[in-house]
Amino acid sequence: MSPRQQKPVVVVVEPETPGNVGTIARAMKNFGLTDLKLVDPPELDPDGEAYGFAGHAREDVLPNADEVTFDEIVDNYHTVGCTAITGEDSRRHVRFPFKTPVELRESLATVETQTALVFGREGRGLHNSEIERLDEVCSIPASGEYPVLNLGQAATILFYELRELTVDETQLPDVDHLRADEPDIERLYDYFADFLDAQAYNDRKQDKTERLFRRLIGRAHPTDREVHTLLGVFRQASDQLDGRQDRRDQSEEHETPRSRE
Repeated sequence: MSPRQQKPVVVVVEPETPGNVGTIARAMKNFGLTDLKLVDPPELDPDGEAYGFAGHAREDVLPNADEVTFDEIVDNYHTVGCTAITGEDSRRHVRFPFKTPVELRESLATVETQTALVFGREGRGLHNSEIERLDEVCSIPASGEYPVLNLGQAATILFYELRELTVDETQLPDVDHLRADEPDIERLYDYFADFLDAQAYNDRKQDKTERLFRRLIGRAHPTDREVHTLLGVFRQASDQLDGRQDRRDQSEEHETPRSRE
């Protein structure tokens, strides 16, 4: 997936706590979102907790937040209402069907549109009358005993799952790597077999154990460095086992007949 040309805007309806607005702004900054819109927000004092909780988002996301009406959002965006409480089936269609954050990402990846992610109040969330006017519903799977997340937590989880649509690259290094050359991997299998021989491994189990090792390495896709490290380990272990056996054989050869009695 690649980032959308039109990244989602984030809407918070009647937030009660400035700190939560700051937390959401910070999460937006973490995951490449910049457009924050607030419906009937509290006063956001530049010296208050909203800016204190916003981290680097205090420099752009938070001061550039727009105050809007709910009607403006519904009229101008494809809307996704975020809620913890959903309907169980189609008989309660206000909150059903719903998508998980992953399903929402997969859906939005197929279309280029102006989307608004709409979050409700800290204590009561979005009212049914508001959800009825939104296009889609998104909910985060959580414990049935306590499914309601803190507003900042819910926003952070959703932004994280949508990151492939909003972030060009992350701070993490490229996770792709080159599998070691097949001749080296085959040599590793040979060294493993020699290691089993050196420890006098059970003959009846050796073929099965070698196949198990081959399957394990096959799934792991080891790098050159990993393979050569394992080659060194098995070579050294086999040499030590062979050396011990040689010393044991020499000791037995020098035993006198009496000492063997």
